[in-house]
Amino acid sequence: MKPFCGAAFLGGLVLSAVISVPSAHADKARVLKATATANVGGSYSFSATIAHADSGWKHYADKFEILAPDGTVLGTRILYHPHVDEQPFTRGLGNVKVPAGLTEVIVRASDNVHKAGKVTFTVKLPPRR
Repeated sequence: MKPFCGAAFLGGLVLSAVISVPSAHADKARVLKATATANVGGSYSFSATIAHADSGWKHYADKFEILAPDGTVLGTRILYHPHVDEQPFTRGLGNVKVPAGLTEVIVRASDNVHKAGKVTFTVKLPPRR
């Protein structure tokens, strides 16, 4: 019988914890990248790249939102179907009215099971046109 080796056992626990951390975010939609373009008239268009382990109609990224820094929803792009074979994917949302004085917004993705994801993306707004 081999003697108990605490260091090897603890090393296995640490390795297990490190391996399991990324999977904690696998269930929720994540915004990987986002950009903003100023439109004539003061509105903005946004492009967002989203990653989610879509598995079909029962679990998929179903929207992304443009939020003011205080959490007010300024615009929403509904995603009407799963993107199982297209990951990550990029979609746009135009004609978003952003209150004067805001210099940045937050882009947040959501899925139909876990709702809003915690991995968001802050976008610095270009000057108004």
